[in-house]
Amino acid sequence: MPAKPRIAVIMDENSSAGGNAYDVSKAYFEAVHRAGGMPFGIPYLADMVETVVAEFDGFISVGGRIRFPGEWYPPGEGSRYPSSERLAVEQALMRGFLERDKPVLGICNGMQMLACLHGGRMVHEIRKTGAHILDHDSRGVMHAVEVMPGTMLSRIVGTSRLDVNSRHQEAVVEVSDQAVISARADDGVIEAVEIPSRRFAVGVQWHPELLAAHDNPSRLLFAAFVEAAR
Repeated sequence: MPAKPRIAVIMDENSSAGGNAYDVSKAYFEAVHRAGGMPFGIPYLADMVETVVAEFDGFISVGGRIRFPGEWYPPGEGSRYPSSERLAVEQALMRGFLERDKPVLGICNGMQMLACLHGGRMVHEIRKTGAHILDHDSRGVMHAVEVMPGTMLSRIVGTSRLDVNSRHQEAVVEVSDQAVISARADDGVIEAVEIPSRRFAVGVQWHPELLAAHDNPSRLLFAAFVEAAR
């Protein structure tokens, strides 16, 4: 029996309560396990990065609210989230997996980092960019996204529209020619990106781990990610 892919999952933390504890949803681990992978939580220890990149088969960057570099925002914009040790470790992990062309799945915070490491930019409060912007930051709220034809995401989910769960205040507002926008909400907000130069580098703004046990096309993301890590 072939070994199951070993998936590195960066831990989140209680950033709003001092950042003194790792605090990450079990749903990420359950979704990877359900898809046939073996998930492992990775702490913010820089001297572990090289070993993790070398020994693991795929990387998941989970949701979180931490301060990103100022150059990732347009002039006059910037994050007001707390600083975190997570930033440097997560960037190094994501770059390392991408350089080795090992699969990367970015979720929420992870999609933003994936886009910005490839020349994208974001804003701190997407709702302030226009009166037409939907509520993207409430638990339990679902909205539709349009999946762009011809993208990896469209091949994975097998549909041009799906309902997703939004829980984000910050949002990517532009991407470079290194990235492709693969889904948008009906208000135009970027909801997914992918890096076509990599074998599997997909980021989604919503939380597919919370939909993975349900009959929602988002569950297929984990199956495709784990399969790419084999």
